[in-house]
Amino acid sequence: MARIVAVVTSDGGKVAGGVPVFIEKDPAGMEQTAFLLEKIMDANAHDLKNGSIVIVNHKLAPP
Repeated sequence: MARIVAVVTSDGGKVAGGVPVFIEKDPAGMEQTAFLLEKIMDANAHDLKNGSIVIVNHKLAPP
């Protein structure tokens, strides 16, 4: 089971609760932030194609 550990989005109003949310206004900034978070958290970025990218750790079990 995987766990969402962060979200990178262009619209903070679309995301609520539970994990850190990083707001980047342009797609290049979103990709750069997601890439850095992938490396820092040893996780994977998944683009939802709706202006949000979720950072998922596939090694963590849910609480």
